[in-house]
Amino acid sequence: MTAPPAGSVPEAQGLPDTPPSGLARWKLVGPGIVVAATGVGAGDLVATLVAGARFGYALLWAAVIGCIVKIALAEATGRYHLATGSTILEGWRSLGRWTSWYFGIYIILWGFVYGGTAMSATALPLSALFPGVLPFWAWGALSGLLGAAFVLLNRYAIFEAAMKLFIGIMFVVVVGLAILVVPDVGAAIGGLVPRLPDGSVIYTLGLIGGVGGTITLAAYGYWVNAKGWNSPAWMGMMRFDNRVAYIVTGIFVVAMLIVGAELLNAAQISLASGDRGLLDLEAVLAERFGPRVATIFLIGFVATTFSSILGVWQGVSLLFADFVRNLRGTHVAGDRSDLETSPAFRFYVLWLTIPPMVLLTLGQPFALIIAYGAFGAFFMPFLALTLVWLLNGRSVPREWRSGWLSNILLALASILFVVLCAHQIWSMI
Repeated sequence: MTAPPAGSVPEAQGLPDTPPSGLARWKLVGPGIVVAATGVGAGDLVATLVAGARFGYALLWAAVIGCIVKIALAEATGRYHLATGSTILEGWRSLGRWTSWYFGIYIILWGFVYGGTAMSATALPLSALFPGVLPFWAWGALSGLLGAAFVLLNRYAIFEAAMKLFIGIMFVVVVGLAILVVPDVGAAIGGLVPRLPDGSVIYTLGLIGGVGGTITLAAYGYWVNAKGWNSPAWMGMMRFDNRVAYIVTGIFVVAMLIVGAELLNAAQISLASGDRGLLDLEAVLAERFGPRVATIFLIGFVATTFSSILGVWQGVSLLFADFVRNLRGTHVAGDRSDLETSPAFRFYVLWLTIPPMVLLTLGQPFALIIAYGAFGAFFMPFLALTLVWLLNGRSVPREWRSGWLSNILLALASILFVVLCAHQIWSMI
């Protein structure tokens, strides 16, 4: 396996010759922010709120462990790209043709379901912010079209800047809410001690596995390369970027759990299932703190859902474009310079946008929510297990293979996601 050809990443113009150190590293942080912002969707916020509402601060430790698991998974993906000069799709293909069948069928079906879910989730706060201006389906379609246009017309550097803006809005709004509700610091510290209240096992597993964990974790290596990091020399920078991103995500998750514990737990307020639970929270905020705070929350809600649209439309389309290129077998290993301009990339962006609009007319039916949960459950076990396989194989130079800590975390992630997948299937039955 060879390193990417020189000049394969146009966005790398202006990149320093050697990775920076010290405070200079902060200027290059970006791909991790993108993958974290994409992975935290409205459903994750509801799950965290519900955990806080039902169990107070008791599951705070699970949120922290969840961020550690995501750091390990994203680091593993980025390490594979940098250490081998190959992409994760090339790695999967080296494991056998079954991976192509699995991933190819999965990404087509998942894209259709996720497209409708993501556009529907963005339509919810927009409809609440501008009641009566457009019908629900029109807000969803508009958000999808805007996301598609932005991704197709801009390269990675502009995309990263937009994602940083959205996660900044999300962070300020959610952390601001956590401060506003006046957290119980003593109880929060006590929540860092692992314990399982009655009936909390599945909530705990979901909290560990859900927040910031989606198919876009597999896109992290592509965003790392798009940044211009394409050799083992950038390994330290990649790891720093990844840790910063998920520490920010950890603060974000803890803040949401605080809001659930302080605002909903004490008052015994329950939320609606799915993304609509955030509209229930908006009503609670309006009653408790006034319409201005509720409006600010809805803006944060929009930033959360639309950043997921942008991240998936860009990142998963890169995965699909690389999948098609590997299927044809005509590319140079490690060369990903033309992925964003390929017909396959454009096709998948439109696949995420146009066909799922049919689902918007149904107003996010229960069947759509179930289907999305089922499809989502099947990818993370695949990612975790194949990363264990690849990063202990001969294709990875010995010095960059997984050590004991990485292997333990990836093995725990594999077990966790297999259990969550089995639970999802069982709940459907």
